Formats: sequence, structure tokens, C-alpha cells
Amino acid sequence: MDKGDKLKKIRKLFFVFFRIGAFTFGGGLAMIPFIKREIVDSNHWIEEEEIVDIFAMVQSVPGVIAVNSAIFVGYRIAGIWGAVASAVGVVLPSFIVISAIALFFSSFKNIPVVARAFEGINAGVVALIITALFQLIKPSIKDDYGWIIAAVVFAIMSLTNISAIYVLLASAAAGIIISYMKKRKEA
Repeated sequence: MDKGDKLKKIRKLFFVFFRIGAFTFGGGLAMIPFIKREIVDSNHWIEEEEIVDIFAMVQSVPGVIAVNSAIFVGYRIAGIWGAVASAVGVVLPSFIVISAIALFFSSFKNIPVVARAFEGINAGVVALIITALFQLIKPSIKDDYGWIIAAVVFAIMSLTNISAIYVLLASAAAGIIISYMKKRKEA
């Protein structure tokens, strides 16, 4: 890839993630379907199975899912400058909006139409997260063992206060053990 093509790709990464950051409410989980659509479906930069792996990885490391995803995808596509452009792109809209809200929040937070608008946004965010769930199920859960791990993790996360980090580490260990047992059984 020559320097001009790389610069175009970096610029496009910035604008793709800027658009994702500007039009997604509800945080990183709500951004997952948008990131997938832009990166996999529209621009064909990464395959669907690889983006699922990326989402799994960025959720298991410290930091904001949206920023982690932007950095990882940007780096994968255009190196360090792609990571920088993607991260700045995804963060900049929130920075601008939060700065504007901070200036005027106390004067409009009690306006009924604003409060109702935020209730509607919250409902929409739930729908986006459920959409992300359905889009990620097929490429993520490939067999009965995957369904069992998913069900156990869901129960643990729903019913206990165990840290997600420990649950993810235990899930990884279960995946390794199951894979090892399958290979031994096949041999």
C-alpha cells in the first residue's frame, strides 16, 4: 500500500469512527452493531469471524469498549496512525456533545420533553444491545459446549456480583479444557 492510499484509509477510518461515535447512544455495547456494519459489511476491512474475536478481546481488557474497538480495528487496518485516527474519531463527538451539555445542562435538565427524549434513547439503547447479541451469537457460539458456557456465564453475571474479568478468565479456561478434551477424544 503506498503512502497516499494509507493516508486515505486513515482519513476514512477517522470519519467512519467519528460517525459511529456521533450517532450511537449507550456506550460501547450499543456501538457493536454499527462497528460491525461499517467495518465488515460496508468497507470489507475485516471478516465477520475476526470482528467477533476483536469484540471478545476488547471486552476482556481494561478500558472503554468503543475506544478499545476503535484502536484495535484502526491498528489492524492501518497501523499506529489508523489506531490514533479511529480512537480520536470515536471519542471526539462525545467530547463535543458532553462539553456543550456541561455548559447548558442545569438550564434544560428539568424540561419534560428533554427527560422524555432520554427515556426514549434508553429504550433504543436496549434494542441496539439486543441486536448486537443476535448478530454475535451465530459466529461466536459454534457448538453445544459454547451454549453451555454462554448460559453459565449469563447466570453467573445475572445472579452474582462476581467480576466480569474472573468470569471471562474462567470461560477462557473452560474453552481450553473443552478443546483439549475434544482433541484427546478424537485421537
